[in-house]
Amino acid sequence: MQLASLNVGRLLGPLDSPQVAGFVAQLEPINRLADHSPGFVWRLMTDEGDATGLRPFDDDLMLVNLAVWESLEALRAFVYTSAHVEVLRQRREWFERLATAHMVLWWVEPGHIPTVDEAIERLERLRRDGPTPAAFTFRTPFAADAAGPGSPMVEAEFCWPEPAAG
Repeated sequence: MQLASLNVGRLLGPLDSPQVAGFVAQLEPINRLADHSPGFVWRLMTDEGDATGLRPFDDDLMLVNLAVWESLEALRAFVYTSAHVEVLRQRREWFERLATAHMVLWWVEPGHIPTVDEAIERLERLRRDGPTPAAFTFRTPFAADAAGPGSPMVEAEFCWPEPAAG
């Protein structure tokens, strides 16, 4: 099995605004880094080389990032141990803090390229049902053949929304 991931975010301003220029400046180098990272399989993009021109939501400030990786470990290494982590740490400069889940992971058969509609359905499932083998997060990961969750794979500083106090 391979790992599909969807990440959505709402920009603080239009892509051509000075407010998000720092994010836009990092798109090409970070996408190039992803494309050459161990375990990378595929990412959604237009002819411009990224997915910023796509608007699957009824909101021009909502962006999507959809990709497929060989494993949880490969995606985790890219997101949290490569130069990508610095962009992630700066996200509050460019993106609104969402009150609901913004990232979802799920397993796909090798060769399957998820559609944006399929990915959004997985995100909605995660928001509705919480983490399950069909839609999960790094905080509550599921192996491809697991009925129950594994140990968290991410530090709290990267989790939006914050875990519920309990």
